[in-house]
Amino acid sequence: MLLAIDVGNTETVIGLFGEVTDDGGQGFGRAHGEHGLAYHWRLSTVPERTPDEHAMNITQLLALEGVDLRTAVTGIAVSSSVPTVTTQLRRMAGRWFSSLPMTVLGPGVKSGMAILYDNPREVGADRIANSVGAYDLYGGPAIVVDLGTATTFDVISANGEYMGGAIAPGVAISLEALYSQAAALRSVELVEPRSVIGRSTVESIQSGVLYGFAAQVDGLTERIIAEIGPATVIATGGLASLVAPHTKHVQHVAPWLTLHGLRIVHERNHSGDAS
Repeated sequence: MLLAIDVGNTETVIGLFGEVTDDGGQGFGRAHGEHGLAYHWRLSTVPERTPDEHAMNITQLLALEGVDLRTAVTGIAVSSSVPTVTTQLRRMAGRWFSSLPMTVLGPGVKSGMAILYDNPREVGADRIANSVGAYDLYGGPAIVVDLGTATTFDVISANGEYMGGAIAPGVAISLEALYSQAAALRSVELVEPRSVIGRSTVESIQSGVLYGFAAQVDGLTERIIAEIGPATVIATGGLASLVAPHTKHVQHVAPWLTLHGLRIVHERNHSGDAS
């Protein structure tokens, strides 16, 4: 079973691919989840965590599901936007799981996707994983909208090439800036308001964030489609399920897209080493 870890600036998503038996070993006792994802967890990203703390957290998460890390996991794949966490995860694997094949998505790792960026090394690992996963599931042309700490748009050609994209401040960054610069505004829960026209400060912020970011998704998507022609639009990231229903162009919501792409990249680099 493959342990996939996607480290974002705000949250870390962990997934376990494969089937498990009732006693936590490999086998065919539990049906596959989405695209083979048996379990998934979402944690806060804490750059200060030590390698031992990472190992403890992962072991405890698996134990809660009755899975023994030592016998069930056969490989580890990582994409990370936080260099300090990347280093700590490498150290964790070197100390506790040195016998397992490990893929850290980045320069020099075979993704199977041509990168048309002027400098391919500048493309974030999560954006490559998203693009690989999207092309595998939906083909191309495709546009992946990742609604995370930043809102990113990644474009994949009909031939499966990474063409580039756009990066904008995400919901969390925008709200943080709003609260820090406007003393009269306070933090609110991000839920759908009663109407677009807010009748309180809370509803006004909810309307501006929810419908404003939905409009941003549609606006940039339309401009991309004007350049490349019709494309499948996929939303992912922690806020995808909240924002996507209010857009005109998002056709699929794939919350675990990055993990799926990570699994594919790992298999391309360690064929046969993990299931």
